[in-house]
Amino acid sequence: MHTRRSPRRSAGAHRPRTRVTLLSLASAAALLLSACSSGGVTSSAATAAEAEAALAALPRATPSALAPYYGQKPNWRGCGVPGFECATLKAPLDYDRPGAGDVRLAVARKRATGPGERIGSLLVNPGGPGGSAIGYLQQYAGVGYPAGVRARYDMVAVDPRGVARSEPVECLDGRAMDTYTQTDVTPDDQRETDELVDAYKGFAEGCGARSSRLLRHVSTVEAARDMDVVRAALGDRKLTYVGASYGTFLGATYAGLFPDRVGRLVLDGAMDPSLTARRLNLDQTAGFETAFRSFAKDCAQRADCPLGTEAGEVDKNLKAFFEQADARPLPAGAGRRLTESLATTGVIAAMYDESAWEQLREALTAAIDDHDGSGLLALSDSYYERDPAGRYSNLMFANAAVNCLDLPAAFDGPDEVRRALPAFEKASPVFGESLAWASLNCAYWPVAPTGEPQRIEAKGAAPIVVVGTTRDPATPYRWARSLSRQLSSARLLTHEGDGHTAYGRGSACIDSAIDAYLLHGTPPAPGKRCS
Repeated sequence: MHTRRSPRRSAGAHRPRTRVTLLSLASAAALLLSACSSGGVTSSAATAAEAEAALAALPRATPSALAPYYGQKPNWRGCGVPGFECATLKAPLDYDRPGAGDVRLAVARKRATGPGERIGSLLVNPGGPGGSAIGYLQQYAGVGYPAGVRARYDMVAVDPRGVARSEPVECLDGRAMDTYTQTDVTPDDQRETDELVDAYKGFAEGCGARSSRLLRHVSTVEAARDMDVVRAALGDRKLTYVGASYGTFLGATYAGLFPDRVGRLVLDGAMDPSLTARRLNLDQTAGFETAFRSFAKDCAQRADCPLGTEAGEVDKNLKAFFEQADARPLPAGAGRRLTESLATTGVIAAMYDESAWEQLREALTAAIDDHDGSGLLALSDSYYERDPAGRYSNLMFANAAVNCLDLPAAFDGPDEVRRALPAFEKASPVFGESLAWASLNCAYWPVAPTGEPQRIEAKGAAPIVVVGTTRDPATPYRWARSLSRQLSSARLLTHEGDGHTAYGRGSACIDSAIDAYLLHGTPPAPGKRCS
């Protein structure tokens, strides 16, 4: 799938996202659950649309072997950001073998500000997988969530195992990542196909060589179990949590494993855990097409639209531009060039938030009219979390590692991708080919997947709020509807609009409904819709 992650922006604009990367697109197929996995496992199961089995809850009693982990107390200390404290907790590397070593989990919090009585801890996760929850907390949630929520809750985040400050997965250095992200993901012949496969193999081998100890133990199930260790360490009887994008899969998994420990859970931009990797990728491809059509309609009505004055010609002109960039990459400054894959990633990055559409129009105008690829390259760099010095965060590494462990691979090899191309191109004439080939990356993963598609019912859990946006590009609205039907206690809250996720994006109706739930435990009325 594409992935699931969150962009790094200013506090007011830090939005969750489920990652799509283009070469990392490969790594992500976003979504949210993006979905990938496996090495030599066949993908026959990937052709099925939906799982029948349900995730089983764990026993209520904590096993004695895990008691030392559940008995931890955080040693809070300053961590360089005013108002925030940090601590390190331990979790077993392998929950089936607690004596086989530990994983260090980085945790941060901002204490409830008052006024009002403290309710407890509110954990947040922005998605990815691979997005730093601590970065999200310090840059946005801890300062930008509604004041009433921050007054009553300690705002808390834990970077999942393998992510950012929690023993990050590493795969390639900056120069190698530059090469990887430039790889052509729309191969025209066997030579280009072989180059793409070699790129995926090289990425996987780098992860295996640099992160061999952790690579088998970064699944979403393990991350959810880690959250329960953190909950206990914080002294909370139940988990209160807001997860966005991939964070909804993490939160739903927690609910499935520990239904009796569910407090108030908000799952915003929901993923559907019952779908195979191929189906997730195909649905997400259609989601980006829906978002692009909204952009195209808006663009065609504006005088500065570089792609035409009719919505129907915008997609054709963009596809033609991608083909030109494939044949002749554009100069983009600092000795770099904008390839087709980087240009596609830049456009996809802008689909997450309609407030980025103006920036996208300007970047496309510079590329088409002035042969200047720097604007689109900047969008792509932001998506990949590449800094001006050429250093990448571990976002894309963790993204692939989690996705490729959570589900069997979408495709086993190039022949399967070619057979699926018509379906992907029907789903999105603009992005379909790129996103189909991007779904191949987990076929070469050095570790076999440990997960499979599963329904999550969480029988006995307290009410859970599932939020879906009707034109969400990365987590299509149908996923929110599906998850809300699976969870035994779900309430679906619908946002009729564009962009990825809904909470804190300008809808007073959405925000007030979620705030009422978090502060008073009152879930939205059945069938509630907001614009």
